[in-house]
Amino acid sequence: MAGSCYTRGLPYLEKEATMADKIQGIFCPHMVPLDAANAIDETELRRLVDYLVEHGITGLYPNGSTGEFTRLTESERRRVIEVVADQTRRAGRSVPVLAGAYEANIDMTVDTMNYYADLGCRAGAVIAPYYYPMSQDSVRTYFEELAERSRLDLVMYNIPQFTNEIAVDTVVSLCQHPRIVGIKDSSRDFPRYIVTMHKVRPLRPEFTFLIGCEEILVPSVIMGGDGGTIATSGVVPEVIMKMYNLAREGRIEEASKIQYQVLDLIAVMLTGADFPEGFRAGMTVRGFNMGRGRQHQSAASQLNIESITRTIQCMVAEHGLVSPPAGGCDLANVDEQTVQQIVSRVIAQLDR
Repeated sequence: MAGSCYTRGLPYLEKEATMADKIQGIFCPHMVPLDAANAIDETELRRLVDYLVEHGITGLYPNGSTGEFTRLTESERRRVIEVVADQTRRAGRSVPVLAGAYEANIDMTVDTMNYYADLGCRAGAVIAPYYYPMSQDSVRTYFEELAERSRLDLVMYNIPQFTNEIAVDTVVSLCQHPRIVGIKDSSRDFPRYIVTMHKVRPLRPEFTFLIGCEEILVPSVIMGGDGGTIATSGVVPEVIMKMYNLAREGRIEEASKIQYQVLDLIAVMLTGADFPEGFRAGMTVRGFNMGRGRQHQSAASQLNIESITRTIQCMVAEHGLVSPPAGGCDLANVDEQTVQQIVSRVIAQLDR
């Protein structure tokens, strides 16, 4: 019910959360590299994990939206978590894994959560059931049952664009269940995010708030947020981590400057091509063999991806992280032969 937190007797009430256990920082919802056969490229995925850890990412968030979980089979989703969890354990790493656990019904989700618990994941991220509309009472009881049956802490994932909303009053009614440790909000509704923190924090100070929109990462930290699941952190982890750390240190002017600097890069990767192809292009710029995504792409889409890849490379080059593309970043310098090659490929695809 609104205005109070979950308190009735549960099998896990003896588990006491502390501020030391708090999930915070930048969790990267990284992509999954695919090989020439369109299967998971496990070698490249392990290299990607190493790259993110070595560049200071706080935690990993496999099977997020950017990881295209809906385009993977159930066994593939599990394999992604197995690989990521194994690779983070190597060399004694302690990087937490927030595992996306989005299955079609509660029994499958419970089974998946418990499997990820056995793999050593820190928590599972769970959306409200999707496709069919549900009342908030049903959404609340869904998370209650999931939390009671799961051996893994869960972070609620609010993304009402694609699933049933987890309303503010629903979050408040669930916030003290010991297995429900936080919320990731991708609603793009910043006032809602602040109101939720305002209502929950007095009731459970260690409850985690992660923002899912990189455009408002700095404002969310200023207002007391704990970090975010930031897709751009896969492409420019150095930049996003610097921005986050500056904000946490109260160096707001410096953090804000970076926030404004990355807005154009975020926009190109988010909307320059069908999501998440812009992020695939960004990872390619950083030297990863990402393969071709499983999303259908028209010939025109392919041409657009060629174009935004060059744009992303120029933007990342401005931060000194990669070299500019051949011919430089002035589009007027693109030689005619390169243009003709791109046009020829598109025409050949259209002819087929």
